[in-house]
Amino acid sequence: MNVSLNDVMARYPGAQTFKFGDNATLSAELLALVRAGRKTATCGALRDYPEGSADTPVVGRRDIALDWDGRPALVIETNEVTTCRYCDVTEDFALAEGENEALEGWREDHRRYFERNGGFDPEMELLCERFRLVEDLGVEG
Repeated sequence: MNVSLNDVMARYPGAQTFKFGDNATLSAELLALVRAGRKTATCGALRDYPEGSADTPVVGRRDIALDWDGRPALVIETNEVTTCRYCDVTEDFALAEGENEALEGWREDHRRYFERNGGFDPEMELLCERFRLVEDLGVEG
């Protein structure tokens, strides 16, 4: 299925678009984890979500995950949004991200991610989101 972003936006009014990860390979891996049902959570540095930002996840809103080339890949619905310091992230949340088998692996991978994307501090605040897959738009990354 090759669906246009305009068509998807029309079906999900108010949806925001975003990309998982910070490179094409990571983005494709994360989309695959959502499709497989392993990834039901994500997080980002709170500093990347200024007050009033449309990019901030909202409980109940459906948003469109794009592949690295900007094509619509998935529609997710946000179930929960919380803030938490990096050092306080629980194993339950880390495993819900679907990328690691243990909290230690999550910590290492996310430390490197944040170092690449604006800086890392063990006490940095994270915006933590839990979501469910609403629609797989069938675009392979």
